[in-house]
Amino acid sequence: MTSYKTRLFWRYFRKSMWIFVIWVLINTTIFLLEYFSLVSNGYLTSDYDFMSAFTANAVASVAAGLVGGFLTLHLMEYWLRKYAFWKALLIIIVAFSVAAVIVSVTAASYAISEEYQLSVFHPDVIEDVSLFFGTWMFVKNYIIWLFIVIITLIVLMVNDKYGPGIFGDYLLGRYFRPKNERRIFMFADIKDATAIAETLGEHKYFLLLRDFFKDIVPAIVQTRGEVYQYVGDEVVISWKMKAGLKNGNAIHCFYHMKELIHNKAERYEERYGLVPKFKVGYHFGQVTVGELGQIKRDIAFSGDVLNTTARIQDKCNEFGVDILASREFADVAYQLPEGLRIKELGKMQLKGKREETQLVTYVS
Repeated sequence: MTSYKTRLFWRYFRKSMWIFVIWVLINTTIFLLEYFSLVSNGYLTSDYDFMSAFTANAVASVAAGLVGGFLTLHLMEYWLRKYAFWKALLIIIVAFSVAAVIVSVTAASYAISEEYQLSVFHPDVIEDVSLFFGTWMFVKNYIIWLFIVIITLIVLMVNDKYGPGIFGDYLLGRYFRPKNERRIFMFADIKDATAIAETLGEHKYFLLLRDFFKDIVPAIVQTRGEVYQYVGDEVVISWKMKAGLKNGNAIHCFYHMKELIHNKAERYEERYGLVPKFKVGYHFGQVTVGELGQIKRDIAFSGDVLNTTARIQDKCNEFGVDILASREFADVAYQLPEGLRIKELGKMQLKGKREETQLVTYVS
């Protein structure tokens, strides 16, 4: 199974490359539109060197794409998560201004040195580069690219809201009309949540939930799961059938989550005086998925499989186990983590279900 750090690296690299390519295309398009506009209005003279200007623009595009895509934007995302929005916005504008100066110096130095046939470190080149920052061209490009950066950040923030892979489907309109999919669901719920909340108090309990949901992320990402929603102390995770069954990803997720929380047990004890324990339920089936809502739109799943999975998870305490699954799910998820086996628990009448459901757990 691919490691979490490897998945994060490739996710970071793919996102950075997309930003790099899109920004280069945007900058090149702006340059060409300006060039053809100047040509059509007769503003350019025979002294104008198109190739030199185009090359300088390409240098600026590549520099902006590399600095922005692989460094600056990721720092900006981090600041938006760490600080209040106004403070993050102020830091972002400062960071963007520094990046804009670096990119502009690179491009202007190249263009002016080529025009004068002098070294980029020649005093005449340096003087003209410094004068460039007072021109309308620099101010115009600064404003345009500040707008592009902010739009890019908004897109990245929306992508974080929907989760990896979902935002692309949303943009392509794949869920504009409801469609049917077969999916695996896992409902994970913190044990004794009410008692813990009463002991810790609302504020500290919220911090516990935030740490817990953050700490289990590697297990979800590594097993190719998608967070459907957080409901209080519960998280609902979903897999497309192929992704969830491959290498036993769906089952691996629970045991990896347990390992991650166990590895941070000392930190939980220090902060909260306890280590959160949780229980999960598994089931799969057909759901209808589509965009839902008017004031607040979201991608929602609808189907009996969701209700059944929630009811299965509710039975964990009754059986005294941390993991329960339907026999139907166990039959298709036959690839298990090494050392695990299925233990039959018999049929159980689930609330709201007419027929009894065969349940299983997993033991080592």
